[in-house]
Amino acid sequence: MTSNLVDVLLVGGGAMSTTLGVLLKQLDPNLSILMVERLDSVAKESTDGWNNAGTGHAAYCELNYTSENSDGSVNIDKAVNINAAFEVSLQFWSYLVEQGLMPAPKEFINRVPHQSFVWGERNVKMLKARHQAMSAHPAFKEMQYTEDRDTLAQWMPLIMQNRGSDEPLAATRIEHGTDVNFGAIARHMSQLLEGSDQFELSLKSEVTDLEQGADGRWKVTLDVNGTERVVDSKFVFLGAGGGALPLLQKSDIKESDGYGGFPVSGQWLVCDKPELVEQHYAKVYGAAPIGAPPMSVPHLDTRIIDGKKAILFGPFAGFTTKFLKTGSFMDLPKSIRFNNIKPMLSVGKNNMDLTRYLISEVMQSHKDRCDSLRQFYPDAKDEDWELAYAGQRVQIIKKDESGAGKLEFGTEAIVAEDGSLAALLGASPGASTTVNTMIGILERCFADRLNGAEWQAKMKQMVPSYGESLVDNTDLLLTIRERTLSTLQLEP
Repeated sequence: MTSNLVDVLLVGGGAMSTTLGVLLKQLDPNLSILMVERLDSVAKESTDGWNNAGTGHAAYCELNYTSENSDGSVNIDKAVNINAAFEVSLQFWSYLVEQGLMPAPKEFINRVPHQSFVWGERNVKMLKARHQAMSAHPAFKEMQYTEDRDTLAQWMPLIMQNRGSDEPLAATRIEHGTDVNFGAIARHMSQLLEGSDQFELSLKSEVTDLEQGADGRWKVTLDVNGTERVVDSKFVFLGAGGGALPLLQKSDIKESDGYGGFPVSGQWLVCDKPELVEQHYAKVYGAAPIGAPPMSVPHLDTRIIDGKKAILFGPFAGFTTKFLKTGSFMDLPKSIRFNNIKPMLSVGKNNMDLTRYLISEVMQSHKDRCDSLRQFYPDAKDEDWELAYAGQRVQIIKKDESGAGKLEFGTEAIVAEDGSLAALLGASPGASTTVNTMIGILERCFADRLNGAEWQAKMKQMVPSYGESLVDNTDLLLTIRERTLSTLQLEP
């Protein structure tokens, strides 16, 4: 298909756009869809395997998804919601595997136990309270807790080597945690789309302008490898990662008013020495330093990318004015508008701890980073680890109730009042909850068709829990989980 008149324009070739494209094509194969990507292939930015942690975020190990109440109890509401959202992704991936539309699960997802690990009396007390609250909920009933050093040594041999015996330690563990290659998923979905009728992928294509006509359709100007192309689309989705904010601003929809972005870069220490890699098989998350953003929670991870194992430690945060890894240093300055300057200045003033943290991260040497690693893995040697650069994350800045600004670390969909355009901003939990997020886009932008019997039936086939709450219906959650763990070969 080569046409400048389409039903759907997907901007960005990562996890979000490819997922939305496959959902739409499954619901209506006759939709004409154009997906544009500014780079020379899909899934090269934040979705790429080495540009993210690859954690299937289900709130099993991420301490920042729970909060401590003033009385010492733990609030697990956010964790329960994230867990349910990830289960939606697992359902859709299971459907694609069962239909022969995705390859063998091992090519994109693997079982890697998820663990939380803390030291110090206060942190041990917190983790014990967290386990007590979470294991009482059916979604986390399989979570184990231990302070026993022999058990800890079995769960994480590298971490326990030559660790002092007088320090309080504790860990939790869930066996069916996952390591996900989101880049592989996006590439397979892109291939699936390219094999369908009425679909076109345009690479080296950058959006330079968006304008909505009187008929409600969008006139989108593209620079396609130096040649201008104007596309007329009924619906536009801006799923361009950090690049979504500038595009949202170009659209000039009223819902974009007041939004800004705060870019945070990431780095990893990577080890691929077989004798070390084979001694560690888990994603082990600790507690974030004071003032650090949630994306900087330290963790020592098993990664499996294209069949090869490695260990990652980090992430180490940094600051750059780029919104994309392949972006421009002018991205941040160009994003400043009259309607967002007050929220952005307010966030800068009220987040000095974060600013100081980022400055300290940028100034670290290789030895400094390895010293941080040694808090996890005491025997780590500097020469066994190399620094790798991850993708950019643009955290959301938006107006608060007073009209000033607040910094948000989640993911948010911005949708035009008429449903003709949607954009996804933010970071964590990001790709893990892509399917749930894209279903939300369908519900807001394709409501008339989604409420019809045909689309309803297809949605239930793709996501059996569709229309029901996995948060409220835990029996359904456990039934669904049994199926997805089996289909995706994630059973312990």
